[in-house]
Amino acid sequence: FFSKPEMLRLPRLLPMAWRGSRSSRCVHTSDKICLKGMSFGGYHGVLPFEREIGQRFIVDVELLVDLAAAGASDDLHETLNYAEVYAEVKRVVEGPPHRDLIEAVAHDVAQSILGLNNRVETATVKILKPQAPIPGGPILEHVGIEITRHRG
Repeated sequence: FFSKPEMLRLPRLLPMAWRGSRSSRCVHTSDKICLKGMSFGGYHGVLPFEREIGQRFIVDVELLVDLAAAGASDDLHETLNYAEVYAEVKRVVEGPPHRDLIEAVAHDVAQSILGLNNRVETATVKILKPQAPIPGGPILEHVGIEITRHRG
């Protein structure tokens, strides 16, 4: 156990960002904005027919964002507009360029969201491909990937 003077000094040993200092450029937060189960049609895939016919992709996005100011002020300008995030995901998944791999699509989504608003510290993107063409035709619910990208 610590004596009281040692306990008072302990927080000073932690990096500034971990103590919640606003002066630090790097603010670590556990606040999240989540958009789950977004469904889009797209033309991504290795096989030619995937690019011709297209298929459905289900996308989840989890964004680490400091939401303290938004919670205190109840002001939309202090957070992310969910509709803007949705529109950006839709633009990337449904539009060109058409990618071979859903890993590349997820990377494009994450980078696009990080560029959308500098409040986003980390973007985690999960893409599910329900009708993935697997040679041999195994029965499965979906294939999917999940990536995480950080600002800077």
